[in-house]
Amino acid sequence: MSSTPSLGRELSSAVVLFHQAVAARVRLSAGDLKTLELIDQEGPFSATQLARRTGLTPAAITSLVGRLAAGGHVQRETDPADRRRAIIRAVPSTNPELDDAFARLGGALGGLIAEYTPEQQAAITDYLRRMITVLREQTVLLGDAHHGDGQPDDAHAAPGPATPPRGDG
Repeated sequence: MSSTPSLGRELSSAVVLFHQAVAARVRLSAGDLKTLELIDQEGPFSATQLARRTGLTPAAITSLVGRLAAGGHVQRETDPADRRRAIIRAVPSTNPELDDAFARLGGALGGLIAEYTPEQQAAITDYLRRMITVLREQTVLLGDAHHGDGQPDDAHAAPGPATPPRGDG
């Protein structure tokens, strides 16, 4: 399996470039688009939770959420449990270009996987789910290193891998 790292990088590049092309059609960066999708699919989030999930700094999240809010993609609401904190929620998409791009991709990928046996499809699906888990864990670890202590900044942080406490007390 000596080509696995090479294939992984090639896949990653193809995915990022596809998302960059889609994002450009709707005047977003690829990172902004993927964060919007994260908010839409798994949110809502506080800014702290979103920073942890994306590996971005709180300042970067503030800028990103500002851009998404200005474009009408997200809205900020006061957290009813803690009025000092904002909750970031996606606004339902009304962009046909975005919807069409992902519908075409979904159809093409559905046709591709249909060429495999049910057993192969199960193995591919299992591999992809496990790869997603690893990537999410690695993203949180990168964010933890970026934020310093590896611990969530609030009690409502999104779940991630456990990080042992540091010995510096």
